[in-house]
Amino acid sequence: MDHSEGRAAERRDALPTIGAVSAVLIVAAYRFVDLDDGPALRERLHASAAAAGLRGTVLLAPEGINLFLAGDNAALRGWLGSLCEDTRLSGLEMKFSHADAPPFRHLRVKFKREIIRMNQPTVRPAAHRAPTVDAATLSRWLAQGRCDEGRPVLMLDTRNGFEVDVGAFDGAIDWRLSKFSDFPAALQAHRHELQDATVVSYCTGGIRCEKAALWMAEAGVPHVLQLDGGILKYFEATGDAPHWHGECFVFDEREALDVSLQAR
Repeated sequence: MDHSEGRAAERRDALPTIGAVSAVLIVAAYRFVDLDDGPALRERLHASAAAAGLRGTVLLAPEGINLFLAGDNAALRGWLGSLCEDTRLSGLEMKFSHADAPPFRHLRVKFKREIIRMNQPTVRPAAHRAPTVDAATLSRWLAQGRCDEGRPVLMLDTRNGFEVDVGAFDGAIDWRLSKFSDFPAALQAHRHELQDATVVSYCTGGIRCEKAALWMAEAGVPHVLQLDGGILKYFEATGDAPHWHGECFVFDEREALDVSLQAR
């Protein structure tokens, strides 16, 4: 084995192991990072993912990568290990779940203007990440009714209204967005409601709430955090997902996941 093969094996071995045994492994991950070779990277990733028999979507843009893929456990882990050989993506945080059958019908690898459309070019998460709160700390804050600085905590859902209807944090603010690019206008209309609280933006996996938190800070909201890793990470980290009701909508054939990350 040469040195490059050895490093690839080390990266595959470093990926989290999954306790449950199931036919299909599913991974969700994103990173805001400057990518100046998007079209070429798209071709390489499409070819390698197809060869591994993976299904799902990989979105690439100058601002980063967003992926939601499913496949055979070993094949997907091997592909992810190879992906992380790119130093820009090394250490990519991944959220795993299982299904008995692939929840995606096809493989799509696309290059777009943004990995999540907001239409606000001044928001550049690759240059500056919004402050975060982890799942355990958020759960404690919600139980005590305030953050550690004594301010009330407002949970702000940055997802579309139909997603919120499936499940949400108790008492969360819901602006009934029809698409994420509606968020800046909604904030302008409601910004006065957020001034005296610690605002925690959240979404499914973290990508929307990260952009939303940056936009709120830019708009002058004084105390803004994003839920690190989104709802899926909160489910994984807390087990019983305190202060959450319902399920989490996902954009695949499973439709929704319960707090144990199982399809309903």
